[in-house]
Amino acid sequence: MDVVLDNLDKYGSGMWVTVELTALSFLLALAVGTVVAGMRVSPSAPVRAAGTLYVETVRNTPPLVLLFLFVYGLPKAGVIYSLFTSAVIVLGCYTGAFVGEALRSGIASVPVGQAEAARALGLSFTQTLRSVVLPQAFRTVIPPIGGLLSALVRNSALAAVIGVADLTYQAERVNTAHTDPIPIFIGAMICYLILTLPLGALIGFAERRLAVTR
Repeated sequence: MDVVLDNLDKYGSGMWVTVELTALSFLLALAVGTVVAGMRVSPSAPVRAAGTLYVETVRNTPPLVLLFLFVYGLPKAGVIYSLFTSAVIVLGCYTGAFVGEALRSGIASVPVGQAEAARALGLSFTQTLRSVVLPQAFRTVIPPIGGLLSALVRNSALAAVIGVADLTYQAERVNTAHTDPIPIFIGAMICYLILTLPLGALIGFAERRLAVTR
């Protein structure tokens, strides 16, 4: 494992980029997922159809294909982002489709009477969703959304394919220089575990603290 110890700076740098990439992508996923969930339960049929189209299209397309489309396709139309920004947008929008479905199930678990009472008080659909339904829905779907966050940490490794200097990219660079793949990639695996295991414990703690009592 000397090759790993000799390159701890590269592993550390890669882990930091992975954390940044995951955090920004997850924030975007929450925003996208919230909008998509609202569309999926909208009283407007065209809006519901648009939400369904987005979810089904994104969930059934490999994220690597979406990444290639964004990185290599959009520049043909004159739209150019940095590689890091491209990875954030693609991973965020991809994960957002799954967050939206998780939130939709959470919305369905909120008693209908609460939404009806809000509408009786004169709140619009958007106001009811924002002020009454979504706060409860988020609390009920902490476990699945937490699982999506853990998956996002792992999916962030796809960014290495387009040259984002994350943990996987740095491990590959070390392997290119030293050609000793077993300890090098075991080192990368341990680094991912360092990121995901505490995250799982934190999600479990949040679930217990924010559990909804009916």
